[in-house]
Amino acid sequence: MEPEKYVYRLSVHYDDEGVTISDLLEALVRDPQAANIKELIIGQFDSDVSESSFEVVDKLVSLKHDLKSLKALFIGEMTYEECEISWIRQTDITPVLKAYPELEHLQLRGGEGLSFSDLQHDNLTTLIIETGGLPPNVVQEVNAARLPKLQKLELWLGSNNYGFASKIEDFTPILSGKQFPQLTHLGLMDSELQDELALAAAQAPVVNQLKVLDLSKGVLTDKGGEALCDSTAIRNLQHLNLRHHFMSEDMMSRLKALNMSINLDDKREEDDDEYRFVEVAE
Repeated sequence: MEPEKYVYRLSVHYDDEGVTISDLLEALVRDPQAANIKELIIGQFDSDVSESSFEVVDKLVSLKHDLKSLKALFIGEMTYEECEISWIRQTDITPVLKAYPELEHLQLRGGEGLSFSDLQHDNLTTLIIETGGLPPNVVQEVNAARLPKLQKLELWLGSNNYGFASKIEDFTPILSGKQFPQLTHLGLMDSELQDELALAAAQAPVVNQLKVLDLSKGVLTDKGGEALCDSTAIRNLQHLNLRHHFMSEDMMSRLKALNMSINLDDKREEDDDEYRFVEVAE
C-alpha cells in the first residue's frame, strides 16, 4: 500500500456473494499504512443495489481512528452500468462529518434517503452532491449549514420525476453570498429550473465572490442566456460553465462575444413537442 501515490476505491460487485462493504473496509485498515490514507472512494455498497449507505457510514465512524489522515471521501461512486443514480440509496451523512473533523472534500452520489441532520464542519472546503433529483430536505439542510471554510459547492438538482421539488426562492440563502463567505466555485446544475437559476445568479451577490459559476447539465435556453449576457458581474468570473444547454446559435455567439472563459459544448435540440431534458435524471 502506498497512500501517498494512490486513491483507494472499495466496491462490492453484484456477483460478490457474501462480501460486504464492512468486510472490505476492515481488510483495508488491517494494512499498517491505512492510517496514512488521505483519499477514499466507496463504490457499490452491497451486491443488492437496494441497500443504502447506512452500513458504509456506520463502519467509517467505527474506523475513524484507523483512517485518521482521511481528507477526501466519495460515497456512492457508481456508474450507470452498476446502478442508476436514482436507485442509489443514501442515509444521514452527519455521523461521518463528526467522526472526521479533518475532512476537506466530501462527495456524494445519489439522493434517495440522503440527509444531514446537522450539517456542520470546521474544515470542509468542498461539498459535491450528485443526484438525479435533489430532495427538498437536502436543499434546506445546505441552506442551514455551518461550513465556514467551504470554497466549492456543487448541487446536481435533477428532475421533478426523480425527487426534485424545490422552488427558485429556496436557493436565496446560497445566492446571497452570506451563507458561505469563502465560496469561490458554485454549481447549481442539472436543473429543470436552469433559466430561473441563471436569472437569479446573474444578479446575485454571491457572483461577486466567485471564480467559477457552473450552470451546466440543465435546460438553459435563450431566456437564461440573455440574463447572463446582460450581467456585468458574470463577466468578472474566471469561468462560466453552460455545457449541455438548449440555447440558439445567436445566443451562443453573444455569449462568446463576452470574451471570457465559457463552456458552451453539447448544444441540445428540443424534441418535436419542445421537450427539454436534464443530462442526469434516472
